Amino acid sequence: MEDLKPIIAKNITNLRQSAKLTQIELAERLNYSDKAISKWERAESLPDITVLKAIADLFEVPLDYLVREEHEPAAEKVPETSGKRNHRVITTLSILIVWFVATLAFVLMDMIAPALLARFLVFVYALPVSMIVWLVFNSIWFNRRLNYTIISLMMWTILLSVVLTLYAFGIGSWQLLLLGIPGQIAIFLWSKLQYRK
Repeated sequence: MEDLKPIIAKNITNLRQSAKLTQIELAERLNYSDKAISKWERAESLPDITVLKAIADLFEVPLDYLVREEHEPAAEKVPETSGKRNHRVITTLSILIVWFVATLAFVLMDMIAPALLARFLVFVYALPVSMIVWLVFNSIWFNRRLNYTIISLMMWTILLSVVLTLYAFGIGSWQLLLLGIPGQIAIFLWSKLQYRK
């Protein structure tokens, strides 16, 4: 029986490259280390059957595709990641809904209480809410390494919202922004933690 390691290695590599994924991105999607992906692609080891099934599902190919050396031309093409494009559209639409609600709230406040100077704060509050929506969808569908950047942006927009709210009521509080410095350091250190499968 022929050695399956080089065949599976070649197929995993081709599928990953066709989908324009790095080894790290594939590792995150499979919840494995990039070192394991590298070993599979160099034919040094084989993933177990459950991982092979997960890889086949991820790239929308039949399981036997991974163990066959020859493929039909139609099967060679990895399906266009329309799902990924749809995920981006859904994420963008969700963030736009946040801004639509903020704009609607601003217009209503402008009509009902035009003398209220702090009505601009609805747009300020839309910033951290947008970051939360983005974080949720990014955690589900996209590169989880980006979560640390989104969390940083969320922290700074929350601090900015609090400071601007206090300024709107005549309370100078720029010093609250200093809380972002240890917060940013903590997020940076958190991003450097490594998890093993």
